[in-house]
Amino acid sequence: MGLKTTFFRGLSKLNKVILPNYTKKGLDLQKASKFQLAIIGWKAWVTKHASTNPNQKLLQN
Repeated sequence: MGLKTTFFRGLSKLNKVILPNYTKKGLDLQKASKFQLAIIGWKAWVTKHASTNPNQKLLQN
């Protein structure tokens, strides 16, 4: 696991603690404010970068 993946995993855990979970609150995306949509986008972006590729070791060698 690389430094980038480790960083984004830590950031993901921090986001989970600090930022609200709109899924549990039952937020309707059509009624969400721009700020709420920005938080959802940020969390999705961090999650995308925190996930690891199963073939990552093969490509690095």
